[in-house]
Amino acid sequence: MMKIRVCFLSLFILLLHVFTSYGQTNQIQIQKIDSLFTSWNSPNHPGGAVLVSKDGKTIFSKSYGLANIEYNIPNSNHTLFNIGSISKQFTAMGIVLLEEQNKLSFDDDIKKYIPELPSFGETITIRHLLQHTSGMRDLHGLLGLAGWRSGDLETNDDVYRIINNQKELNFKPGEEFLYSNTGYILLAKIIENISQLKFDQWMKQNIFHPLGMKNTYVETSLNKIVANNATSYYLREEFERALEYWGYFGSGNIHSTIEDLNIWLQNFSTPKNNWETAFKKLLSTTPLHNGFETNYGFGVRIEEYSGRKVIQHGGSVGGFRALARTFPEEQLNIVILTNYSRSNIGSKANKISDILLNKKNNSLTKTATTSTELPAKFIRLTKQRLEEFEGVYWSASEKSGRKVYIKNDTLQYSSSAGNQWPLLPIGKHTFIMNHPSIKPMVKFDSITRQMIITTENNLPGIFTFLQSNLDITTNGNNILVGKYYSPELKTMYSISIDDNSNIYLEHARHGILKLEQLYNTIFSGDWPVGTVEIKKNEKGKVMGLRMSNGRTRNVWFKKIR
Repeated sequence: MMKIRVCFLSLFILLLHVFTSYGQTNQIQIQKIDSLFTSWNSPNHPGGAVLVSKDGKTIFSKSYGLANIEYNIPNSNHTLFNIGSISKQFTAMGIVLLEEQNKLSFDDDIKKYIPELPSFGETITIRHLLQHTSGMRDLHGLLGLAGWRSGDLETNDDVYRIINNQKELNFKPGEEFLYSNTGYILLAKIIENISQLKFDQWMKQNIFHPLGMKNTYVETSLNKIVANNATSYYLREEFERALEYWGYFGSGNIHSTIEDLNIWLQNFSTPKNNWETAFKKLLSTTPLHNGFETNYGFGVRIEEYSGRKVIQHGGSVGGFRALARTFPEEQLNIVILTNYSRSNIGSKANKISDILLNKKNNSLTKTATTSTELPAKFIRLTKQRLEEFEGVYWSASEKSGRKVYIKNDTLQYSSSAGNQWPLLPIGKHTFIMNHPSIKPMVKFDSITRQMIITTENNLPGIFTFLQSNLDITTNGNNILVGKYYSPELKTMYSISIDDNSNIYLEHARHGILKLEQLYNTIFSGDWPVGTVEIKKNEKGKVMGLRMSNGRTRNVWFKKIR
């Protein structure tokens, strides 16, 4: 009987602790959050760990699934996960602390601290690197084109060698926002060069330990053994081990726990002593040269969800997926760390937010305000005038084409097969696209031969006239056959054509890749090729080609024979 009373007393104390910890959060909300992750507890299934805190108190903290399938080791609240690109805000904080110590300025030329970098003919500042506006080509695309295959080790030293051979940027610094891991690897180099300490040591001494993040560390060597680390998995037909090729740091490769990341997030609303200005600086944003405001600060995104300010970032590397989100005004933090690829944590974080907040709307970011109504009055243009706009237009930044043509006496805009919308004239060179959900303005510039597409609050899409014929021309492709060498990547590709006029690109490490002809001089291929643009001189002789694959644009390959 005494044992039964003791058991009931223990249970009462446990329940009292649970309700006290949750405060005003009711048990129905807690059960709803828990139900989002129960599928992770399936047999032989990886999972993750989840923590939610409110007003400085943890209201939900639970782990699910296996940290390692092979040895049937479960995840726990103390399991370490690779947090991927969430690492960037820690690198950014390192730069902020050095700035507060007057050891650098955000607007310093990065060559001041890495003098061996090429000049590119432009000034790239530390601020450009922090806010992804530097124009630096991304490491993954560069290494892929250079010959790195999926699963090959990628290190900071590899990136330094490749960058030091670069001659061009994706765009002029400050003109665009384009996410670049390369920039944050260079920021880690700046921290090392200024501090004369290894990056992992400096971060531990100056950020992790002072903030009380005792289990967080930078992984700089894949050979290092650290207890409680999860193994990551891809989910395809079944679970597969994700090979650990990510040997770079600065842009990623920090390992942490849900509890340590909650400590970090809490500083955005109630910072520790002497950390207030540093965390405020992480929220710094800078307009692009054209005045467009981005929502990216120093390693964090400043957005809006359910009518409230949210600071967040996600991470993805191998099979790891991570998300750290804080609503600073509500002092609500959400951390989800997982070790398998199809864990869908973004949707789960939104559902947690909806459960705990009075939902005003479902918008994560401030969406563009676009008119859904057509103007009351249009003008009539002759068929001859409309014919002046026909052709294929190409976006140098988006690496995509658009077709403009006349159908049923109306100018049509097509982004892909089966997707076409009428262009209704409101001026001699200006049209409204009759799209079902938005009504962009489309303007044709006869001097620059560009088609400019604008919607309110969005950057304009600029497409340059490429060719007059809407169908591709395949005859004459034999002049493409030959070898193409990149001095920036020190690698070579060759083009060949078979008896059926199929075009192939070959590389020593990537093998033979079939190219699909998109337009007269533009082709596409599987990773790492992306888009291939053939460049000819005025006489029609092929001089070389440019390859682009997402965040890496326009790498030059000269035709050598």
